[in-house]
Amino acid sequence: ALAGEFLIQGHKINIGSSIGIAVFPDDGQSSEILIRNADLALYKAKMEGRGTCRSFEAGMDARLQERRQLESELALGVANEQFVLHYQPLHDAQTSELTGFEALVRWEHPRFGLLQPSEFIQMAEETGVIEALGEWILKRACVDAATWPATVKVAVNLSPAQFKQQTLALQVASALAASGLLPSRLELEITESVLLAHNENTITTLHSLRDLGISIAMDDFGTGYSSLSYLRSFPFNRIKIDRSFVSLMCESSESRAIVKAVAELGATLGMTTTAEGVETEDQYKLVKENGCTDVQGWFFGRPMPVSEVHALFEQPEALSA
Repeated sequence: ALAGEFLIQGHKINIGSSIGIAVFPDDGQSSEILIRNADLALYKAKMEGRGTCRSFEAGMDARLQERRQLESELALGVANEQFVLHYQPLHDAQTSELTGFEALVRWEHPRFGLLQPSEFIQMAEETGVIEALGEWILKRACVDAATWPATVKVAVNLSPAQFKQQTLALQVASALAASGLLPSRLELEITESVLLAHNENTITTLHSLRDLGISIAMDDFGTGYSSLSYLRSFPFNRIKIDRSFVSLMCESSESRAIVKAVAELGATLGMTTTAEGVETEDQYKLVKENGCTDVQGWFFGRPMPVSEVHALFEQPEALSA
């Protein structure tokens, strides 16, 4: 009933609902405990995305208290510079030449060790910390990349919350100026969720970023419902084909056909195409044969700290296969 589209004062509104369930008497024998446990189940449902329903489970209280503790530590982590960037290489699909790195954030938590993005990015978005964290990632990536060879680019992911900031283009320009990184060496990656509003502000922001001389990539292409229409409407330089298609190329003729079609579409539109999640030599051969311009994945290298990137450049063969 709540999943449909509502028309309110001429505006189309989409809403979602999440449900938490606690059952008497197993989950509590008083209204206070039942409401508390239902709220914990609701919190768990919201963590897993819109439109989900979860029942209270034993142990949920401890797990969610730990998560809430992490949430409270996020802003402090940014202020205390507990975050670091790891970089995953991108290579030219035809020549295997190193062309760039994607910046991926990690949290060096004082109690839990090195945390992956899946363990804190959603929390950062829900609490609003993502704006400060995203700005730090952008600045740090530009500073690091400015020390690399001039032919090597850096790609930085933008969250929907960052993209809504009217000062985004100014932040990018400031990061470039402070680091001395040429705009042509910076690429910003956005997912379809950034474009869902599809309003004038979105288009204005994208063009403002392009006017700086940087590149814009559409990440995880093919996972949404409107990807093709976005290619027509927005000024992208690159399409990043989602790993879900690449991972099945060896077994599925349909996946091979999709990757080939996207690569051909990109070429027709003047866009480069990157195959994400290339983990085997056979997958690499297939994306190369089917026209992708760049590749990224564990076959070429896992994300590495910046110290390993610098060590890599000291090797004579670093920029080639």
